[in-house]
Amino acid sequence: MIVGSTRSGLVEAVHPVVAAAVDASGRVIEVLGGDADRPIFYRSAVKPFQAAVSVRRGADLGPESLALAAASHGGQPVHVAIVAGMLADAGLDESHLLCPPDVPSSASAELRLTAAGAPTERRLHHNCSGKHAAMLRACSAQGWSLEYTEPTHPLQVEIVEFVSELVGASVAPTGIDGCGVPTLRGDVVGLARAFARLTTDPELRPIAENSARYTALTADADRSETVLARWFPAVVKGGAMGCVGAGWLDGSVGFAAKCWTGQGAPAVVGLITLIERLGLLPVHPRTQLAELAAPVVLGGGEPVGSTEVLSG
Repeated sequence: MIVGSTRSGLVEAVHPVVAAAVDASGRVIEVLGGDADRPIFYRSAVKPFQAAVSVRRGADLGPESLALAAASHGGQPVHVAIVAGMLADAGLDESHLLCPPDVPSSASAELRLTAAGAPTERRLHHNCSGKHAAMLRACSAQGWSLEYTEPTHPLQVEIVEFVSELVGASVAPTGIDGCGVPTLRGDVVGLARAFARLTTDPELRPIAENSARYTALTADADRSETVLARWFPAVVKGGAMGCVGAGWLDGSVGFAAKCWTGQGAPAVVGLITLIERLGLLPVHPRTQLAELAAPVVLGGGEPVGSTEVLSG
């Protein structure tokens, strides 16, 4: 499908988007757009599955920590405090994290630190620090090396094997994600298959439930995936470069979308369009998600257009 951004009657940008839905058995229900089998990196959209392997290997996480393990958080005080607690409980600290120092991804969190004269660049502030803390806890529990980002590390090898089984194809060769952990490759249908399993597999269901319950921990409160999860009964996880997956908590359906221009907002527009076309979005949630399904384009502070599906 083509998602276009229109300003004052002129289409300023077009974003090719592909979105797919599969059932619990992995059968494709619907695909909108082309290139459904084109390889992509899943980026942070697969954090729930990376977290699952950490839990399997002894990370031993409570509900809020489980949400942070699958999070791309905003670096808000609550996020940083929970991640720091995850480390401290295992006898670890920020120095053990191998994600690079970063400023919070939330502008309000960064402004709060700046106003207080506190350091803005820290490893704890990195949006992936919860995933890294969970990996460290797993390595500590197993007696493995704490150099956990290496592709040959047993934790990363098991993650590749596990996610390959979920998507139904090998997710190798891996790349290097922004946080330094191996990033997995596949296609949009494979990602949808993984998210269908996320809500039905007994091992994965706790991650789905806690990610959906604590959406403000899994992401930031105003992020598009958080807003979607607020009004659609699903666990929703976005990744860099316009990649997003969702698992319907009530219906054993997995969804995924990819925007080929790497923009997140058009990917979410495509995802909502797919959910609507399948008749899975009731009237009230549809109303609440209207601005997410067709984000307003502003001119002089007033609406002058929108970003919405033009074709497909």
